[in-house]
Amino acid sequence: MILSMGLQQLFLASWQKSNFFKLISGLSLVLFSSLIWTLGRMVAFTQMTQEQDIWWNFGGWYFTGIFIFSSWTAMFYGVIYYQLLQTEHAILLKTTEASKQEYVKRMEAQTIAKEAQLKMLRYQLNPHFLSNSLNAINALIETNNNKLAQKMVINLSRFLRYSLDNEPNTKVTVEQEVETLKLYLEIEKVRFGERLAFDFTLAPDSKLALIPNLILQPIIENSMKHAIAKNEAGGKIQLQTKVANNQLIMLLSDSGANQAGISDTILNSPTGVGLKNIQSRLATLYPNQSEFKLEQSKQGGLISQIIIPFEQRGH
Repeated sequence: MILSMGLQQLFLASWQKSNFFKLISGLSLVLFSSLIWTLGRMVAFTQMTQEQDIWWNFGGWYFTGIFIFSSWTAMFYGVIYYQLLQTEHAILLKTTEASKQEYVKRMEAQTIAKEAQLKMLRYQLNPHFLSNSLNAINALIETNNNKLAQKMVINLSRFLRYSLDNEPNTKVTVEQEVETLKLYLEIEKVRFGERLAFDFTLAPDSKLALIPNLILQPIIENSMKHAIAKNEAGGKIQLQTKVANNQLIMLLSDSGANQAGISDTILNSPTGVGLKNIQSRLATLYPNQSEFKLEQSKQGGLISQIIIPFEQRGH
């Protein structure tokens, strides 16, 4: 027991040394401890049995001591390394769990930030659209078109009710979005009457595709402001949707204002709340997976193209 306790302290003292040093020093300590233990045993044996003719077998006694202390040393290092392994395993589990919790917290923070950004972008549309509609209603009242103003207020109320009843971050089908656009255009039709025409052509496989709620309304509002309103004869707004290469392609166009062409600023870097809003929402919802392009048609109107991944509810 005394020799074992001494070996333990010496082994622990040399723990930080190199493996070669521990091997040589360990072997030396085993041989030395075995020698001391063998001599002690043999002396004790002769005292207890009065047998003196045993020293000729010193090698056999010594070998037994070496075997015992070598086994003890192997057990000692085995226990130490097992404890270290268990400690490292516990640290690894703790670190993994901490990393997992940190990852979950980071993802939750990113999700909250993303939702907040989407809500901010989505809610930005209502004041913009509401301001234009109220100005139009005011103009109708000033010209004593009270019935038209009343009809426009009712349609506006229905449109805003739809907007309030739907979460800003939800996605709707193309079919639902078109119904909302028709509601919006009915509001504008009160102002423009027969001067405003619209045509929606939806490919059958695109009708149930999911898109961001009211993503197309700012484009139509832009066409109303810069094309239909500025053209004495009014104009036409067209929407085409189709699915190709697992992508949803939406093409919106207007007939133009019979004036000078669209400025390069609008085509290359959309200005205004609505078009910038679309770019920001698409970039947030579909990072590096969406396209929003503007170009001028031969008739001078604006063609807007949105390409997003094709999604359906439940897929």
